Amino acid sequence: MTLHLHEHPDREMDRIAAAAQGDALARDWLVRTYTPAIYRCCLAMLKEEGAARDATQDSLIKALRALQSFDGRGRFQGWLLTIARNTCRSEFRRRRVHATPMGEDFTDTIADPRPGPDPIERLHSEQVADRMHLALDSLPPAYREVIELYHYQNLKYREIADVLALPMGTVMNRIFRARRKLKDAWEALEAADASEVTQARSTGSPA
Repeated sequence: MTLHLHEHPDREMDRIAAAAQGDALARDWLVRTYTPAIYRCCLAMLKEEGAARDATQDSLIKALRALQSFDGRGRFQGWLLTIARNTCRSEFRRRRVHATPMGEDFTDTIADPRPGPDPIERLHSEQVADRMHLALDSLPPAYREVIELYHYQNLKYREIADVLALPMGTVMNRIFRARRKLKDAWEALEAADASEVTQARSTGSPA
């Protein structure tokens, strides 16, 4: 096991500044020093080693390109982990396109998938998925984040708390509030869809 001693803040800022100016040794030091923490964060969120490695690499590339935007007002590692979490969120959004809708938690209209659905059932399932994605995307980022971690990544409360550096009680409360907001957003979209169908029928246009 390799031990990393804590860098003196002034020395760390000097290396960050040098890396931002393109110093190869400083940039290499940043990568070697912070890769383990970024990888742990990505692995906790994505739960797949290959995906975590890819997200870690993407996060480091983004961080190195954006070094000049780090203003030094917070911890550098926290800034890096924010980039890592955002990278993982992008992966969540990509996966959601192919994910099973989780609307069954919020409405009784979504049946469990059955083998060999006919075209009408398949179309309905796609419409449900699209509506759920729209509802999820309408949430504030903090709420969308915990929903993605809890429902799509199946992380436990403690794991989410570790990833987000939040007390577990805060995570539980945020998930509760996020689910309520998601239900409201879902029902609003459902009502809007129903209104469009009614209007189309009254004008004789195809729904």
